[in-house]
Amino acid sequence: MIIRPRRLRKNEVIRNMIAETAVNPDSLVYPMFVVEGEGIKEEIASMPNQFRFSIDELLKELASCVAVGVKSILLFGIPNHKDEMASSAYDKEGIVQRAVRAIKAKFPNLYVITDVCLCEYMSHGHCGIIKDGDVDNDPSLELLAKTALSHAEAGADMVAPSDMMDGRVAAIREMLDANGFTNTPIMAYSAKFASAFYGPFRDAADSAPHFGNRKSYQMDVRNGREALHEVELDLEEGADIVMVKPGLAFLDVLRQTAEISNVPVAVYNVSGEYSMVKAAAKMGWIDENAIIRENMIAFKRAGADIIITYHAKEVLEKGIL
Repeated sequence: MIIRPRRLRKNEVIRNMIAETAVNPDSLVYPMFVVEGEGIKEEIASMPNQFRFSIDELLKELASCVAVGVKSILLFGIPNHKDEMASSAYDKEGIVQRAVRAIKAKFPNLYVITDVCLCEYMSHGHCGIIKDGDVDNDPSLELLAKTALSHAEAGADMVAPSDMMDGRVAAIREMLDANGFTNTPIMAYSAKFASAFYGPFRDAADSAPHFGNRKSYQMDVRNGREALHEVELDLEEGADIVMVKPGLAFLDVLRQTAEISNVPVAVYNVSGEYSMVKAAAKMGWIDENAIIRENMIAFKRAGADIIITYHAKEVLEKGIL
């Protein structure tokens, strides 16, 4: 035999020398949940080692995150008050707005991305205003844009609309630009599928819909071409970053998105993916650190520039990459 690929696998030095894929630790974004109150650090039952924090406890946790190298977070707020117009979402004294101000005051160099959606703030748990039993797209855009503006005014470095309303990137861009936030980027949840992998997150964020489901606005899991159309629309509307969510079951869509996008591509390693790893590791069925590393490499190899993952802190803390 003339060609023997095993020659280049002989030892770790040569394997590392020719490795095709590397995950930059700076590309990891850590999702976190903030709630009203004080002294609260409540573990999420379906997401081991993930917590809901009050603002004071969040700041303590961020100190340890920053110490291990976390540079970016994605913030989700869980309010006390919910209504049919999601008024807490764009309240200047809302939970996210107060949390962002507190974070930026203590950790000015930490990059804070805020999730822009209405589901956590709506009394019915859907991502927009309800009319005739379904989400009314166009009136919901105004509330989403107001929410994004309130986050930017509080000091958010980036806003990330996750609602999947048609036209929301353009509406948010117009609102931000009109109020002097032309330099605030938008990371769009562009191909967000109506996935069963979100189960633990809905426990964490108390955001499950009280009736029906989200299949009339989130992507059908069977449709890849339609997902790319959604990406193209967000690019046309001015998205600075596009996202595929979930990650592992949609690596094909991630790969195709990376091929057509002229902006950075993010992937969300979602709660169900995280919790399955934790559950299997608890049972002793897998090598947890090796699986986490393999998942991160898979996202990167498929084309992700940014990886949003609940594993971010432990990846950095343990040097898993």
